[in-house]
Amino acid sequence: MTPYNYTLLCDYYELTMANGYFVSGKGDEISYFDVFFRTIPDGGGYAIAAGLEQVVEYIENLHFTEEDLAFLRTKNQFSEEFLDYLRTFRFTGDIYAVPEGTPIFPGEPILTVRARAVEAQFIETFVLLAINHQSLIATKASRVVRAAGGRPVAEFGSRRAQGADGAILGARAAYIGGCAATACTLSDRMYHIPATGTMAHSWVQMFDSEYDAFRVYCEMYPDNATLLVDTYDVLRSGVPNAIRAFQEVLLPRGITRCGIRLDSGDLTYLTKKARKMLDEAGLTECRIVVSNSLDEYIIRDLIIQGAQIDSFGVGERLITAKSDPVFGGVYKLVAKEDAQGRVIPKIKISENPGKITNPHFKRVFRIFDRTTDEPIADMMCIYNEEPIDVTKPLEIFDPDNTWKRKQVTDYYLRELLVPVFIGGKCVYDLPSIGEIRAYCQNEVDHLWDEIKRLENPHKFYVDLSQKLYDTKIRLLASKGTDYDS
Repeated sequence: MTPYNYTLLCDYYELTMANGYFVSGKGDEISYFDVFFRTIPDGGGYAIAAGLEQVVEYIENLHFTEEDLAFLRTKNQFSEEFLDYLRTFRFTGDIYAVPEGTPIFPGEPILTVRARAVEAQFIETFVLLAINHQSLIATKASRVVRAAGGRPVAEFGSRRAQGADGAILGARAAYIGGCAATACTLSDRMYHIPATGTMAHSWVQMFDSEYDAFRVYCEMYPDNATLLVDTYDVLRSGVPNAIRAFQEVLLPRGITRCGIRLDSGDLTYLTKKARKMLDEAGLTECRIVVSNSLDEYIIRDLIIQGAQIDSFGVGERLITAKSDPVFGGVYKLVAKEDAQGRVIPKIKISENPGKITNPHFKRVFRIFDRTTDEPIADMMCIYNEEPIDVTKPLEIFDPDNTWKRKQVTDYYLRELLVPVFIGGKCVYDLPSIGEIRAYCQNEVDHLWDEIKRLENPHKFYVDLSQKLYDTKIRLLASKGTDYDS
């Protein structure tokens, strides 16, 4: 499908600042911006990076049409020279990002932009929109999938999503986070996420009897017969009629794989009773699927209570991340280059300590235990620091409580930020959605179990190198006016 031109999907002040940079002669100054977030949704132990593919598509399609320029001219705020400059506007800078599917943590850059001030400032809105939305949904999906304990989870949220893109890209993000399928057909067409679904209650109501509805469906779709059994009475009507349809239509054809779905009621009680009825009828391979405003906590409790459930359909509370619906990613200036090409660190200072930024153009390393392959911590370093010698012990420390220090031995490093655009050209081979999903699952599997708790998880530390920490403290002391890079 042809990418839509989202060039004007930006906060208006991106344009006023860009015009100001251009007119004042600062437009070509090289600046560095970091995308990072401050807190993990739902009080979780980790988040999942997603949305990079849409950032790439946006950057590659970024251009102003004559219609765009005519519209901006009506605002009477932009110089003709600036509008003429926008006529050939393209992104010519560098972008480094964490691959989609990577577990990420507060404070560390998940995407860094190095570009001329006009370009770097202008792309802020869409970059944040893409990363914030899909990272939010991928993170929620990962929580839901883990709660399901290996049982497949299908994303059922299209009708409750916040707009078309919320449904389509939400399904994409949910798949990255571990969902096995989606109800959104367009997401299957666009991103090859398996679309699934059988019937609604209206199908059952259309027929003269519940049995007729089930029988016809089994005849039409014998290899995909999952029957919705709660239209009238689950145990007195729905399950018995489903059993009869399976026995009369499917079993004579040698088909034993089938399913029932419940979308209401006491799911623990009903699935236990339904499982017993199905087994007694010889339908031991019949799967039980449940839906109905589920989330990770309800799913966890259902399993603890012994509900007989083979898979879940999760809708509104996943596609909207209802319990914590904002991924607070921000886009902050961290450095700029002077006339000699030196990188000058910049810091944002706030009365709120949580809003003080980590300055400078940075590299981010994940430190792994060589024996277990589990990540120990992440470390942010200044871009031009001496390489870490992994043959020697490494001291890491909590940047908020510097007395908390640890000597790490027998470890290896992986750099998290990879080049995506260099000089305006995409240098990153976008992986398939299946590759992203598999990578995400592997990365989450290697996190400590304590980090993956739904409640009160262990904190995963994001540390600063000593050089970066010293730079930050110096900038704080000088109110951001220290020019020693």
